[in-house]
Formats: sequence, C-alpha cells, structure tokens
Amino acid sequence: MKTLLLRRLGVSLPTLLLVSMMVFGLQKLLPGDPALALAGEERNPEVVEYLRQKYRFNDPVPVQYAVWLKALVHGDFGTSVRTRLPIGTMLVEKLPVTIELAILSMLVALLLGLPIGIFAALRRGTPFDYCASLFGLAGLSIPHFWLGIMLILVFSVNLGWLPAGGFVSPFESVGRNLLSMLMPALVLGTGTAAIMMRHVRSAMILAMKQDYVRTARAKGVRDRTIVLRHALPNALIPVVTLGTLQFGELLAGAVLTEQVFSIPGFGKMIVDGVFSRDYAVVQAVVLCTAAVFLLMSLIADVAYVLLNPRLRS
Repeated sequence: MKTLLLRRLGVSLPTLLLVSMMVFGLQKLLPGDPALALAGEERNPEVVEYLRQKYRFNDPVPVQYAVWLKALVHGDFGTSVRTRLPIGTMLVEKLPVTIELAILSMLVALLLGLPIGIFAALRRGTPFDYCASLFGLAGLSIPHFWLGIMLILVFSVNLGWLPAGGFVSPFESVGRNLLSMLMPALVLGTGTAAIMMRHVRSAMILAMKQDYVRTARAKGVRDRTIVLRHALPNALIPVVTLGTLQFGELLAGAVLTEQVFSIPGFGKMIVDGVFSRDYAVVQAVVLCTAAVFLLMSLIADVAYVLLNPRLRS
C-alpha cells in the first residue's frame, strides 16, 4: 500500500505542476489586454501603466509564472482584481458550497443508479430493463442547463414549490438549504445516476454468471441471499472506484448548473472570473479543482486495492 501511495503521489505532483503551467499559459493566450480591461471604461493611460506594473504584465511570461508559482507554494493565491479580496479567503467560502452540492448529487445518483441497475440486471430483457436503458440514455443525453431550466419552470414558476435559485447556508436554516439545493442536486445527480446504473447493470450481469453463484444455487441458497451476499459485493467493487471519480467530476463539472441556479460555488466563481478577466481567480479555481480530482483519483485507487484482495500483493 505504501508503494502504491508513493507511486501515485509521484505521478500526481508532476501532473499538478503541468496543469498549473497549462492554466497559466492558456490565460496568456486570451485576446485583449488585461490591463485595459481592468482600467475600466475611461482607460486612463496612467492607470493602465500602473496596473501593468502592479500585476507585472510587462514581464516575460516565464517570469510571471515563476513569481505566481512561488507565491502559490507559500499559500498565497493572490488578490481578486474584481472584489479586492484575498483569493484564498474566497476559495474557503466557495468550496464548501460546491462540496455540499457534489455530496447531495452523489446521494441522488446512488439512490437512483444502484437499485435501477441491480433490478435491470436481474430482469434482463424485460420491459423494466428497457426502461432502465432509456433512463440511462436520457440521463447521459439531456444537457444539465436545459434540465435545470425546465425544473425551474415547473417547480418554481408554475407550482411554486421550490426556490428558483440562490443559496441558504445550512448554519442559517437546514430546511431552506436543502430546498435551495434540491433541484441542482437532481440536475447533476441524474446524469451521474445514468452512468452508475449502466456500470452496476453490467457488473451485476457479469457477477451472476460466475461459478460461485452457480455453486450457491446448486446448494439451494435463496436468490435474495445470492444477490445480496455474493453477487452484489463483488459487483460493487468497480462501482466504488467509479463513484469516487464521479464525485471529482461533480466538483469540476458544476459550472453551468451553479450558473443557472445562482449558487455561489466554484462554478459561478470561475464564470465571474472569466467575464471580468480576473486571471488569478480563474487560475486558483482550476488548480484547486485539478488537485481535488487528483485526490479523488488517489482515493479511488486505494479503495479498489482494499476491496479487491487479488491486488493487495
């Protein structure tokens, strides 16, 4: 296990460094002068020159990257030019919101994907199996922003059951917090549930064909016991690693959903940063998202080894 952790860390650190180089470099390829964008509508030449000196826009790109990376290593993400707040403080405020949304979305995915996938595998070739396949196809095909708009139209505008957007902290009101996060969690959770369902179905079909299942049936073991105690635990081994990676993707892929529902998380933060040319914010959000995804990938590898005894040697 220690060897696995060291090997994965040896791969993750260079990957994170490469991501930082790509993020910083691609920002410089964007058209336009960031100093002019930050100077406002008047674009006073003195103000433009002051901004170029302050943010070192006149320095070569490698020098700018080295200065930024040095500050990053010391925990300094810089200051937002739009809000004038430390970016580290903004990350601490926004990250819990996106993590909560990802957790709720994963709960929706598990509650939908696992039972549908299991029953579809056990009733292979039946109308339920075809309906489950249709659900998986719809979940993968429907865009999140369109589904979010439709949910707002039905449950907020027409029925008035749920708030159309915004975020309420759970420390302020748990009930209002869950109401405000219900529709975004459904939007993200249905897509993840479709992926989960397809993998669970395939894994269960494969598990039910194994020799230990046939042996248990030959001994007269009940079908319910065979499914719950023999087939399902083995079928969930790849699903656990899939769920870990999907959780990382939920953190990175909530941009449009947070924008549609006006949720002040990572997604909305990066959109606001792109529109206002707040380069430091965009770089910090992308880098933190990449770090979280690499961490979830590491957890997935460790979980797969722990669940599969054949890999422990």
